[in-house]
Amino acid sequence: MTHSNDFDVLVVGGGHAGCEAAAAAARRGARTALLTFDAMQIGAMSCNPAFGGLGKGHLVREIDALDGLMARAADAAAIHHRMLNASKGAAVRGPRIQADRKRYRAAMQELIAAQKGLTVIEGEAAALLLDGDVAVGLRLADGRALHSRAVVLATGTFLGGRLFRGEERLVGGRISEQASSELAGQLRALDLPMARLKTGTPPRLDGRTIDWGALDEQPSDGGGWTMSALTPRRVCPQLSCGITRTNARTHDIIRTAMNRSPLFSGDIEGRGPRYCPSIEDKVSRFADRDGHQIFLEPEGLDDPLIYPNGISTSLPTDVQIAMIRSIAGLERAEIVTPGYAVEYDHIDPRALDSRLALRAIPGVFCAGQINGTTGYEEAGAQGLVAGANAADHALSVEPLSLERSDAYLGVMIDDLVLQGVSEPYRMLTARAEYRLQLRADNAEVRLGAIAMRLGLMSDERRCHFDANARARSVAAELGRREYRSTELQAYVPDLRDDGARRSMSEWVRFPRVGADVVRAMDPQFAALPDAVVEEFVEEGRYAPYVERQQSEIRAVSANAAIKLPETIDYSMIGGLSTEMIERLNAARPENLGAAERVRGVTPAAIAAILVYVQRLTKAAA
Repeated sequence: MTHSNDFDVLVVGGGHAGCEAAAAAARRGARTALLTFDAMQIGAMSCNPAFGGLGKGHLVREIDALDGLMARAADAAAIHHRMLNASKGAAVRGPRIQADRKRYRAAMQELIAAQKGLTVIEGEAAALLLDGDVAVGLRLADGRALHSRAVVLATGTFLGGRLFRGEERLVGGRISEQASSELAGQLRALDLPMARLKTGTPPRLDGRTIDWGALDEQPSDGGGWTMSALTPRRVCPQLSCGITRTNARTHDIIRTAMNRSPLFSGDIEGRGPRYCPSIEDKVSRFADRDGHQIFLEPEGLDDPLIYPNGISTSLPTDVQIAMIRSIAGLERAEIVTPGYAVEYDHIDPRALDSRLALRAIPGVFCAGQINGTTGYEEAGAQGLVAGANAADHALSVEPLSLERSDAYLGVMIDDLVLQGVSEPYRMLTARAEYRLQLRADNAEVRLGAIAMRLGLMSDERRCHFDANARARSVAAELGRREYRSTELQAYVPDLRDDGARRSMSEWVRFPRVGADVVRAMDPQFAALPDAVVEEFVEEGRYAPYVERQQSEIRAVSANAAIKLPETIDYSMIGGLSTEMIERLNAARPENLGAAERVRGVTPAAIAAILVYVQRLTKAAA
């Protein structure tokens, strides 16, 4: 079958950002092409075999609520489930699964193949096609030209990618795969603000050579929770992880070989992720520690490979072997693929607007590690936003715009485009000031209506959303029914009788009045889906705090929505320091609220900007 070379949206890269971008654009009705080096590598997991975690799990659930692909593919491959912070409040719990690599990749490729309006093309993007300063397509390395109204760059670690392992130097974005070097050269030649970042991966071990009996075991969580609201139950057998630690001998081996590490020799200029440092970084920075924990994570049900989470490294292979065999349980372990570091180009995300559109080249959108982030979840979430907005650019439909109070996705994009990055950005629950209302369990409630309005919802998702909305409405009505404490004492014996009548929405704020009590008290509640009842309980518990936060948001929004002209010259505003002017010019905030969030900009500076904009508006009138 032949395809036209004319599209509405072209997406470069078949990783997590590219898959979500291409699918989102196609769901909105854009004729979309996904360009990748190798179609068989679409959805490949480059590093750890896991999705979710603290902050990251929220992003996966938000991708799912906007009808993205990641959560469904993860559920199809999930071989280990873990709810992080399970003993804490729902706002900071982080669902995390480990995935069978082969099954995840197969599931993602199946979802991509089933997406209407989406064509997969194999090839290398050599350059943007430009009409003046406007992107109109791509030139491929083999000479082909693909034309489009919008282009999404989701190049991952492949943009100018170089691999480092001891004295070894390779060109590539992943081991045994090529880099996107010509496109990187063009972007630099266009004088875009670019820099280098680095990430790394640990050696892969042969699980058949590990002494599992010497290790602590971490089993998969019980229960039936899944990543996607569309997944009714877990489908894969569950595996346990092993836990071990580095030790003084391990650290001595690493210290002795530091001079052979490209991280410390100066060969790598890019900065790595603070929250996922290499084992060399850990030993150097935390010299007083006698060990670092390692999780031995299976990579598949029928794959002997083990991912030793916690010892990312770019040390030479011989040092890696000695290091591994100094660790309890790994004395005879065989390394299948040694670890390595990868350094790659990224664009300063302050060159983007909140749609993830590159201001300097209309029609270009960026998502994932090209924006200075790390992690599958951050990439996929950006990809969805970039793809949805590339479709908006091509078809003149409504843009997808999320505030910090709407979603972790909004927090991440706001952080990136206003603050920029000095190291790979990782999502954390601590970054969200409104996290009490941005819970992983209520992502569909927060974002489902937005997905429906923007045409991001498939028919299957719409049916599910409508059914759950009806169930939530029933739960809300049932929640208004009032009870005395004596009526609940059969299920909560130590509940004090104060004679008051309270609605069930209020009773769930009391200790030990949980979903089981709610179901027992009312058979109509028991007939509702478990997820809806549990969501009802959490909504009731958090309601007073969320109402307080909503008041804060309304107060902050009073002046925050005042638009700032794109052409504003901050050097013309009195009272702004040189540093403030530089940061504001780099970020180009779209409104006063965004300007207030630029690092180093003081309340006095915001007042000066407000006065200046009011004068401009008055003069224009």
